[in-house]
Amino acid sequence: MSKTSENYTRITTRTLSEMKAQGEKIAMLTAYDFTMAGIVDKAGIDVILVGDSASNVMAGHETTLPITLDQMIYHAASVVRGVERALVIVDLPFGTYQADSKEALRSAIRIMKEAGAHAVKLEGGRQIKDSIERILQAGIPVMGHLGLTPQSIYKFGTYTVRAKEATEADQLINDALMLEKAGCFGIVLEKIPAKLAKKISQKINIPIIGIGAGVYVDGQVLVLNDMLGMNKEFSPRFLRRYRNLNRDISKAVNNYTTDVKNQDFPNNKEQY
Repeated sequence: MSKTSENYTRITTRTLSEMKAQGEKIAMLTAYDFTMAGIVDKAGIDVILVGDSASNVMAGHETTLPITLDQMIYHAASVVRGVERALVIVDLPFGTYQADSKEALRSAIRIMKEAGAHAVKLEGGRQIKDSIERILQAGIPVMGHLGLTPQSIYKFGTYTVRAKEATEADQLINDALMLEKAGCFGIVLEKIPAKLAKKISQKINIPIIGIGAGVYVDGQVLVLNDMLGMNKEFSPRFLRRYRNLNRDISKAVNNYTTDVKNQDFPNNKEQY
């Protein structure tokens, strides 16, 4: 557990600001269910993101686009019930905030009321400024998300690194400044050059969380299922696997199946 955050019984958006001010990195992971959220929370994580990546890792979709608001609320409520300390942020899913700021506010309110979330996250910059400002005016904390924004994958056409060219990099910086000015408490930067991420983190006073954005930001986020090695197919450069649960779970299931078929389970001590 971190030196600064261990002093808090509950992590808040203010905690994250204090961690940035003191130069302490912020640790963030995704979670989608009660059991895993409880394990991650007790292990000392600072922030849990209920990401729309649930569309991929929990439901098997190719992109994050299909997941609905009702499904996000279901996952978020499950996570919140398992958490005692971490800050829980929930993604607003595709189609719930891009076209109408009033709809964006209704979506955010539902997540806060029905799931008990602590904040919401939206992808995009100047295009969604009205939605961000309306949500913030209602007193709901907002985290931004710039760089590679998976909800726009069909626009980009690829998951390659963003903002390598000067024009896009300048726009990303301007969007980050806009998000800070609007009142966002933090920004996720996904899959951009490390030098650009460093520049933004130094320009911006709010915490910057990176995923594939290098070491010079204020914290890191990974998808839990990826860092635990449950998914063998996804292997980007930025991913570090801390376990190989795909192998371990497969072995455990195989051993269980063998024991059942050989009548080794249950034994005399495992029955009434």
